[in-house]
Amino acid sequence: MTTVTEPAAAPAVSYGATVHIPVHFDDLDAMGMLHNSRYAVLVERAVSLWWAERGVSFSGGRPTTPDAFNVVREYGITFHRPVLGTGDITIHFWLDKIGTTSAAYGFRVISTDATTVHAEGRRVNVRLNPATMRPEPWTDHARGLAATILRPTA
Repeated sequence: MTTVTEPAAAPAVSYGATVHIPVHFDDLDAMGMLHNSRYAVLVERAVSLWWAERGVSFSGGRPTTPDAFNVVREYGITFHRPVLGTGDITIHFWLDKIGTTSAAYGFRVISTDATTVHAEGRRVNVRLNPATMRPEPWTDHARGLAATILRPTA
């Protein structure tokens, strides 16, 4: 069951990264709202696009760097206000922590003017060795890129 809660006002985006993502007609449910299952897809597209723009992606079915071979281990989301209809939304994401083999992301699905929080959540990725399918440490290259989106600590 999905519970809709009242969100706090959207804080300014001063850390992490933002990516504008289109919501298409086929992303909507019968009520004209972004279907709950599509939030994860849109977050995935935004995070993947950000890494791809920095050379960490797949090309021809193969990872461009070892760090591109990773999987989502955990995903959680809280819905606040529905995304109604088609058009652009913004995915704001950051890293709360990058461990030896895992990376804990926080994210918000927000309006393009950053005044409305539609949903927020957390996801954890784990880098895998493609031969063994076991966790493997992130490279120094990925750690350097990740450092640019780490959320500041209090």
